[in-house]
Amino acid sequence: MSVRHRLAALLFACAGLVTASAGSAAAAASSAASDVERYLAGLSSWSADFKQTIADSDGHVLRTAAGKFYLARPGKFRWDYTDPSEQLILADGKQIWFYDKDLAQANVRSVDGSLASTPAALLSGTSSVGSEFDIKALPDKAGAGLRWYELLPKRTDTDFKVVQIAFDKDGELAQMFLADKLNQITQVAFTHPVKNPALAPGLFSFTPPPGVDVIGRDGK
Repeated sequence: MSVRHRLAALLFACAGLVTASAGSAAAAASSAASDVERYLAGLSSWSADFKQTIADSDGHVLRTAAGKFYLARPGKFRWDYTDPSEQLILADGKQIWFYDKDLAQANVRSVDGSLASTPAALLSGTSSVGSEFDIKALPDKAGAGLRWYELLPKRTDTDFKVVQIAFDKDGELAQMFLADKLNQITQVAFTHPVKNPALAPGLFSFTPPPGVDVIGRDGK
């Protein structure tokens, strides 16, 4: 699975979590889900710069990337990679495109149920967070002043095992940690976020440039 198709990795180890009784654990889970749902409920669009780091299960960095992220709920998002090369991951509500400018290649697939429990679906609002993930609050990591939540996909047919998201002191999405089934570790840090900006509809439309090899269309 390539970096473009992954947008994540990591089973982030959570040491030192406080053990609670079954009753209080259920209440805490409900509160954590409400916190995440509350943030997403007030989100119709979003944009931010991002830096992405992917490491193996031993923590060795495999690659880094950076760019701009755009979101329009429900069901539309755009990851514009500008460093180290120009790539694009775009969902228009019906299809998801993976475009590599240097390779002159685009891959397209339907946004089907298997994408329901992915980080992209979490942000883009294609389904209820509580119906797709078991959610719990985590302690702050390294005293950074962030509120962390862990989301475990309820489905088994997803590439991701664990998602962790963090909100800053202003209640804005600041970081994501993700783990795929290969235990590769991805960290995405967001900066310069803009909540509910006016985004042009054309931002979430993609037409392959002339000469680009398209895989996944018309049976290819």
